[in-house]
Amino acid sequence: MKNELYKEKLTEYLEGFVSERRIGRVKEVLDKRTNHITIVLEDVYQSHNFSAVLRSADIFGIQTVNFIENRNKYKVSEDVSMGSTQWLSINRYQNKENNTKQCLQDLKAKGYKIVATSLHKNSISLNQLTLEKPIALVFGTELTGITKDVEDVADEFVTLPMFGFTESFNISVCAALCMYELRNKLENSDISFGLTEAEKKDIYIEWLKASIKKHDLVIKEFDLKYSENPIK
Repeated sequence: MKNELYKEKLTEYLEGFVSERRIGRVKEVLDKRTNHITIVLEDVYQSHNFSAVLRSADIFGIQTVNFIENRNKYKVSEDVSMGSTQWLSINRYQNKENNTKQCLQDLKAKGYKIVATSLHKNSISLNQLTLEKPIALVFGTELTGITKDVEDVADEFVTLPMFGFTESFNISVCAALCMYELRNKLENSDISFGLTEAEKKDIYIEWLKASIKKHDLVIKEFDLKYSENPIK
């Protein structure tokens, strides 16, 4: 396919602008990435909270984060996220009347089990959650948690054990603890949880771009060069 040939040639071209050491680091991190777990944030409104979640997702190797924007809009605090946005795949659901339903429908269609963090009467402890099937871990807004739309669609509900008077964690703390627990569980399982080769190729290109200053000009130069000598 021309598209695949284009990607291959573009990858080779971009690699020429990146040091071997950097390429090695990019490939090392890419090999640890997973989409077996994906994070969903429903109407989180405090930018420092979802920025911290993005930072944790990058640290724990979870590639994709989904933002549901029914009332509150996605706005990252770079001081908190520490540049993690450039290494993650971010899906924004903001154009439908009910973005929650659209997001969860899309994830179910991709084979994800919807797991909501909630003090629901049927909640299980996070360490009881099984990971044979890919999971979409849903966190609700700061004050009220998940909406009824999430409750109606969720396949399971999980909670973290708590031993004090306070009844809930800050959302960014909760997300970090969940990602840590689930990443450890994956690492100690027989589950094949890495990215597909197709996913790796596309993300690798994006990470090469992120490693090059003014990469848009570099790609423009590449496109001009190969428009004169089309890839066959």
